[in-house]
Amino acid sequence: MKGISVVPKSNETPAEGHKESNVENLKQVGEIRLPEPPGNIFTLTIIGQIEGHQVLPPQTKTTKYEHVIPQLVAVEQNPKIEGLLVMLNTAGGDVEAGLAISELIASLSKPSVSLVLGGGHSIGIPIAVSCTRSFISPTGTMTVHPIRYTGLVIHGHQQFEYLQKMQERVNKFIMEHSMISEAGLKDLMFATGELAQDIGTILVGQKAVDVGLIGAVGGLKDAYAELNRLIEENSEQ
Repeated sequence: MKGISVVPKSNETPAEGHKESNVENLKQVGEIRLPEPPGNIFTLTIIGQIEGHQVLPPQTKTTKYEHVIPQLVAVEQNPKIEGLLVMLNTAGGDVEAGLAISELIASLSKPSVSLVLGGGHSIGIPIAVSCTRSFISPTGTMTVHPIRYTGLVIHGHQQFEYLQKMQERVNKFIMEHSMISEAGLKDLMFATGELAQDIGTILVGQKAVDVGLIGAVGGLKDAYAELNRLIEENSEQ
């Protein structure tokens, strides 16, 4: 009778090691590292709430800005990556974190295209318009409203001025990277009757294009086609 050899647990097969690496990557970054595609486009997903300096509850689906920023830096540094595709389905979140992500995307030397799927609300709007071109799905929605503050407010007058300056930063960025006017943006922000117990406007699909926030209505194939066109145009230059 032949003996049965026992392989020590420490000697992992390549498949087992790859599986554990995937699980660890899922825990830390929220994604499974798939085989590297031969393409030249990097896809960045912005989902759930954008988490900033405050850690949100574990049951809340979030996009952590400390995970996104290194990825954007890597996109700029990697010569194999020629374009960035940003997929958004976010309810908004931390204003400063959202602006930081938006500024990084806008400052890339490589072309970028955003696609709003589901929702690109609140501080998700600057991220959507930060790309070279922007798309929204026919059923995609965007909620435009003033910055809202939750929590304890100390020294109301100073707090109001701080929020006002932050709102100006957000508005300025949106206007610089879209076709909407200041008057048009403020009209959407302070509209009443559309949101329960609040002010603001919900834009669905084509409406976001009509007001000048988003470039066009489209889907994944449209976003990819436009990004490939921009990459080709950029390489010729």
